[in-house]
Amino acid sequence: MRSEQESELLTEFDDRIERLPESVDRAAVRRMQFVAYVLDEGIRVPGTGYRIGVDPLLGVLPGAGDVLTGGISLYIVLEAARLGVSYATLLKLIANISVDVVGGAVPVAGDIFDAAWKANKRNFELVLTDLETGYDRSARSPGERTEIEIN
Repeated sequence: MRSEQESELLTEFDDRIERLPESVDRAAVRRMQFVAYVLDEGIRVPGTGYRIGVDPLLGVLPGAGDVLTGGISLYIVLEAARLGVSYATLLKLIANISVDVVGGAVPVAGDIFDAAWKANKRNFELVLTDLETGYDRSARSPGERTEIEIN
């Protein structure tokens, strides 16, 4: 059973999600929200009100931890592309992940940086902002779509 604080964090964006246009796949948005939560805010630091996720914890593993969490962070980018967010927003998402991976790779200081930067939460907010525009993404011509093929 979730604590009140955990429920608060998972519902932090509920109002914004509910106001999204009907054409937006809310299940995909909730999946992105969950990934951002787990990576950036899933664990409360004992004795404080501060929360961290598995991103800074896995960042303790030299090199591999930051690459792993960066790869998981790309899930938000892929879902955002599938939902039709703008190319400019996708570039911002990738830039945030790049800063997170590079900054997190610095020994010791990088783990502190990872705990503070919260790239996934930033990215989720960027996606919501883009989707809130109400632009009918289903009516885009193929030349306007952002497609990412995964083999």
